Amino acid sequence: MEDKDQNQHIKELLLLQRVAQKINSILDLDILLEEIVGDVAETFGYSRSGVLLKDNETNELVIAAVRGWTINYHMKGERFKIGEYGMVGHVAATGETYYAPDVILDPYYETSEESTRSEVDIPLKKNDELIGVFNVQHQEPNAFSPERIKLLESLAHHIEIAIENARLFLKERLEKERMSNELKDAQNIQTNLFPKEFPEVPGFNISGICLPCLEVGGDWFDFIPLPDGRLGIVLADVSGKGMGAALLMSSTRSLLRLVANTGKSPEEVLGQINEILIKDFPSTRFVTMIYALFDPKEQTLVFANAGHLNPLFINSSAINFLETPDGLPLGIAGSSFSECKIKFTPRSRLVLYTDGVTEAMNSSSEEYGAERLIKHLANPFSTIQSIVEDVQSFVKGEKQSDDVTVVMIEAK
Repeated sequence: MEDKDQNQHIKELLLLQRVAQKINSILDLDILLEEIVGDVAETFGYSRSGVLLKDNETNELVIAAVRGWTINYHMKGERFKIGEYGMVGHVAATGETYYAPDVILDPYYETSEESTRSEVDIPLKKNDELIGVFNVQHQEPNAFSPERIKLLESLAHHIEIAIENARLFLKERLEKERMSNELKDAQNIQTNLFPKEFPEVPGFNISGICLPCLEVGGDWFDFIPLPDGRLGIVLADVSGKGMGAALLMSSTRSLLRLVANTGKSPEEVLGQINEILIKDFPSTRFVTMIYALFDPKEQTLVFANAGHLNPLFINSSAINFLETPDGLPLGIAGSSFSECKIKFTPRSRLVLYTDGVTEAMNSSSEEYGAERLIKHLANPFSTIQSIVEDVQSFVKGEKQSDDVTVVMIEAK
């Protein structure tokens, strides 16, 4: 007899261990509770067990997991009014464990199974607030000793933790899904802000590309047809990354298009935008930007630079960085902006790019750099796509921390 009792005690301890392990390994609440009630019934030989969870909106108990009930009686999803129905309703109302050695004599018992003769119900709580009830029934009277009830209460504590962990996991998963959906929406919106097609200008190829390092980013480029036949061209980089940079990019883009459509010179456009952004931008944020006016008839381009990387101009004789002496990034402080004018000749090219190109880094923390860009552009057949591919080949899959954006204007 002692061996039998000892074996049963070991089985019970192993049950508590298994439940504790499941708390950490199973985070789907439905699966977790079904496994626990099944394990309880199997370990103790009880005819039926279940977990009911409180629905705070209706003040009802809902069967979340059951084992051993007759199919035509209480099943998963059935509801009971707290304080009104049976022992589970009484325990939910009082918040105290309740034991009926003989259910036939118990004033709170409501018949669920004809064969049930004894039942114990244990409240499940979080911070003293009821979250559910743990129910165990047996076909024999007085089947639960005080020691057994204490063990079941210990098990109930594990169930409380399991419920809380599963709910936290579900909440976190839903929050991640919400954020993921919002990022996808933002990505779609931002993608639609980029030009859907490149300008068709006789004698020229004009193209651009932007690859955000995250779902959304702060780089952008744009082509703005003006009433007088000229073309506004912009490439910019908002400081920071992710959603915040994307929001600031979107607002700056709208502002730039509004000012650019007045036909003002590049230095005037940047000056006006800067005045507005100084007032509106967060103190830690700024925008680097190149704004250019391209005149297809004259085959000239005039640009002003607000703290951005110097463009590269490639013609038959040389590859040169085009510098402008004046121009702070936008949104920091008052600044003047100087202009630079170039004349296109056959097969000459102007390349605008962001620091995601030159600062792209490989696994050895080596940057792609300006020299590699110059070397690549020395090939007369280089394109925006070939630049991006060369950068990607250099980094060899290493995760990057900045967007990659390139614009090219090429004379045929």
